[in-house]
Amino acid sequence: TLQYGEGSALELLRRYRHAFPAAYCETTTPELAAHDIHRIQTGEAVLTSGVLVDLSGNGEQGVLKLRLYQARKPIVLSSILPMLENAGLRVEYMGGPYPLHLADTAEPVYVHEFSARPTWDPIVPLADIKLAFEEGFSRMWSGEAENDLFNALMMRAGLGWREVVALRVLGRYLRQLRIPYSQNMIAMGLINYPHLTQQIVQLFIIKHDPDFKGNRNEAFAAKLEEINEALESVTGLEDDRILRRYLNLVQASLRTNFFQTDDATQQFKSYVSVKFQSGTVEYMPLPKPLYEIFVYSPKMEAVHLRGGKVARGGIRWSDRLGDFRNEILGLMKAQMVKNTVIVPMGSKGGFIVKNPSSDPEIFRKEGIACYRTMMYGLLDLTDNRVNGKIVPPKRVVRHDGDDAYLVVAADKGTATFSDTANGISRDYGFWLDDAFASGGSAGYDHKGMGITARGAWEAIKRHFREMGKDIQTTDFTCIGVGDMSGDVFGNGMLLSKHIRLLGAFDHRHIFCDPNPDAAISFAERQRLFKLPRSSWADYDAKKISKGGGVFSRKEKSIKLSPEMKTAYGLDVDAISPNDLIQALLKADVELLYFGGIGTYVKASTESHEDAGDRSADALRVDATDIRAAVIGEGANLGMTQRARIEYGLKGGHVNTDAIDNSAGVDTSDHEVNIKILLRPIVDAKQLTLPARNKLLASMTDDVAALVLRDNYRQTLALSVMEAEAVETLPQQVQAMHMLERAGLLNRVVEFLPDGAEITRRQRNGRGLTRPEMAVLLAYTKIWLYDQLLSSDLPDDDALEELLQNYFPQTLQKKYPQAITKHQLAREIVATQITNSIVNRTSSHFVPLMVEKTGRSPADVTRAFVALREACGLSPLWREVELLDNKVSAETQTEMLRLVRGVVTQRVYGILVHKTRLTTNMAGALKEMRKALHDIHAWLDKHPDCISQTALDQIQHWRTAGVPEDLARRIALLPYITAAFDLLPLSQESGEPLSVLAEIYFTLGQRLSINTLIKAASDVRPQTVLEREALRQAVDDITAAQPAITAAVAYARKHTNGKHLGATEQLRYWSGKHQEVLSRYDGLLNEARLLGPFDLAALTLVARQLVVLQG
Repeated sequence: TLQYGEGSALELLRRYRHAFPAAYCETTTPELAAHDIHRIQTGEAVLTSGVLVDLSGNGEQGVLKLRLYQARKPIVLSSILPMLENAGLRVEYMGGPYPLHLADTAEPVYVHEFSARPTWDPIVPLADIKLAFEEGFSRMWSGEAENDLFNALMMRAGLGWREVVALRVLGRYLRQLRIPYSQNMIAMGLINYPHLTQQIVQLFIIKHDPDFKGNRNEAFAAKLEEINEALESVTGLEDDRILRRYLNLVQASLRTNFFQTDDATQQFKSYVSVKFQSGTVEYMPLPKPLYEIFVYSPKMEAVHLRGGKVARGGIRWSDRLGDFRNEILGLMKAQMVKNTVIVPMGSKGGFIVKNPSSDPEIFRKEGIACYRTMMYGLLDLTDNRVNGKIVPPKRVVRHDGDDAYLVVAADKGTATFSDTANGISRDYGFWLDDAFASGGSAGYDHKGMGITARGAWEAIKRHFREMGKDIQTTDFTCIGVGDMSGDVFGNGMLLSKHIRLLGAFDHRHIFCDPNPDAAISFAERQRLFKLPRSSWADYDAKKISKGGGVFSRKEKSIKLSPEMKTAYGLDVDAISPNDLIQALLKADVELLYFGGIGTYVKASTESHEDAGDRSADALRVDATDIRAAVIGEGANLGMTQRARIEYGLKGGHVNTDAIDNSAGVDTSDHEVNIKILLRPIVDAKQLTLPARNKLLASMTDDVAALVLRDNYRQTLALSVMEAEAVETLPQQVQAMHMLERAGLLNRVVEFLPDGAEITRRQRNGRGLTRPEMAVLLAYTKIWLYDQLLSSDLPDDDALEELLQNYFPQTLQKKYPQAITKHQLAREIVATQITNSIVNRTSSHFVPLMVEKTGRSPADVTRAFVALREACGLSPLWREVELLDNKVSAETQTEMLRLVRGVVTQRVYGILVHKTRLTTNMAGALKEMRKALHDIHAWLDKHPDCISQTALDQIQHWRTAGVPEDLARRIALLPYITAAFDLLPLSQESGEPLSVLAEIYFTLGQRLSINTLIKAASDVRPQTVLEREALRQAVDDITAAQPAITAAVAYARKHTNGKHLGATEQLRYWSGKHQEVLSRYDGLLNEARLLGPFDLAALTLVARQLVVLQG
């Protein structure tokens, strides 16, 4: 019973005396009217912007009374009825609306009444449901809770609206994981088993509520066991799958902001973010990231996928509402491959606007608001660093380790959002400050630098260089995708004055210049690039060659001139815009350059659906129809990976988009790490923020040079791998198997060849294509980076120079100590050395060396670094690189392959001998450098030990244009580096290095080791077994010389107390092995008489060499 004092009663009487219309009085009891007055009085604040809800029972079993109050206007039935249905109510009677005209309000309050039955029987008494339902339904009406069938769980399971939100978030995420059920089917799975649903919510609360009391782990385990038992009683297959997927998501969840409140309002936040350990999420589409964060609100959804703890990548504004995660996953996969040149691993994020406005300005504002929500959701779950210490986020229970590295970047639709993200970063006091989102107003302007296009141009120049053409000095023909206002296309088409651009297209126009003048067209393209918001329509028609023009893609038909027919290989008089674009893509030109958005080439075996870009379906062509000699992918996803492989198999020159356009992400990485470096210096007042920004700008060219060096060397690595693709295919396959066993590589996902295809290629004398090698190169780097980061190698002082050299010279000189203390010093070192060793030795070197020697990846890397430093290989490599366009690319590759062979042989020796080079690198390097010097000096005195093969090689390179000194140093590297075999033997046996050198090189001549190795390089095995047999024979022959040297040294060092020289030791050893030597000599002579050495002869000779080691 409601009671009021006299004063209050009089006031109510004044206010409501004339409020009730006749229809209301006829159907409403005095008690109910008093109840309405009370609800309106106590809920006036809600009525100003929302709806008041009142739920009660009327005495009849199962029937509920629902009264709704709204000011100013009645509730529209078509709006309210679907809500009631989704809230689990089946309406049987509707009364009203009744306008109540209160004395002091200009507009009435409308009362609606409904009689309804629960669609599904509640498992909780009405008294326990009432308040939660009323609040939940009010939130539905205001839009704070989405209007869907999940809301029925308030009535059915007695859940509060926030608990329903938690289930809705997981349900929305399941949809993005491509669960084969609709949103309503997912909700029904929960509705059908309300007790289990309650338990899953309880499990979520136990795991993540920061206010939970008691032993969280024990409570979680007990509740999990309870749920698993209850699941046994679920009879429906779909229901069982849905409930188990929910359970799995709760188990896989690591963090959530669900229990965080807004600092200003102290209300729960209007969005929810959950972090998952993707590897434990069942039925997740491959490849699985390491972590991902799903952000949900009624207005937007977002996902952020990360390949590692330290990862970076762009944030895309997606228009794929139903499967935006699938789009982001594909981009993340590409980013993982692309990011192998930088410190962080790949990540990618994206968001959708659920109810986009048709008004462009409102639409943009909605997008920015949703982007901001995504940033909030990410930072809510991310640890901070304060004074070098990790500070976890408030009211977040962490089920993973420290995780403070979060960096985002611009992508499609978010190009201008970096300052917005950095403003949020500052609001959160995030330690990365404006390094959180690279490319902001105080960052590197990628378009201004032209860095992405310049990186792609390094790849393009290499392709042409290997074809014998310098495109910086010689005209060449090109077809392009894009327009001059764009970053990648516009900058790219200005990187050579010798581009003859025969045609290009973007989303508006088709540009046709069938016989362009390189100089005239370059100047006009340059003018367009500088013209704000230019298009091909702005191109001066007078500068276009005869028969050309600019055509709108909206035209019905385009008339073809004779010149266009000739240039594009057409024999019709008119053509549709789409068909003309296809003709451009298939034109017989030297370069096809992708600088715009869209996937325009698929494999002939793929459907357009496989390409995953519906907007380009009408334009897309097959790789088999491409006649361009070279494809440069300045833009992402210009081709499918299968298309690249098909194009490569038919002789086309192509890498992957991840290889070609990695310069942008590389530049951003340098920006972020420079900002991280300078942040403590700024905080310490040693550098002002304006001065920091000026310093950043002053290093633009230096950063670009560092980035382009990465592009140059990674494409060079592919070229050397390609040159030995056939002979190293078995090793590449072994590396693939190792990466598969490590759980990193999925050959099906990455379109790498299966066993049957590998057999076919071996039979046809083909290896992996460059696009396939690019994938393998990337995954090897990912694997090795992880291995090195988990070792103590990045902490080795001997690698300090690698850390310093990552940064521009200006910073090395000004802040060397700060560089040493960089927050990501270990990660930078691991990245630098990973890139160095894999680029210089191939993707299979480290994995196979690990398998062959049983040593760790860190040990293999230490051995490589020791060899590189002791032999001065870095300057040697640079000298070879400086010969670009001075000698043929084939000659450069020959030299690099010889160095690579030496590296393989000597690293193996270092690992087998277990020298101090893998334990005390700095100390061992000094004595190794001396040994190398001594061996070099010994060879200068004994030039007759140099084989004719080596001398011929020197002469061959000199004739090809290589400076004599460089040719000699590389050709003699196998001889000089014998020190790596001889120094450990000298230390163990006590024999002088000069004596061992004489034994070693004499044995080499006596046993014709170099002749055998040269003969092995000329053998062409036909099967997998033959290739493996040849590899084993070469390994035995190569290992024989140091092994037999050791056998000689230990055979008889002293006679009658007198120390024997090399000649005496060799004579003594030869006498002991006379029979085997005679057999060996006989085999050699017989093989020579029969002509070139074949596999059988090499195998027999190698076997005898193994015997001689005994």
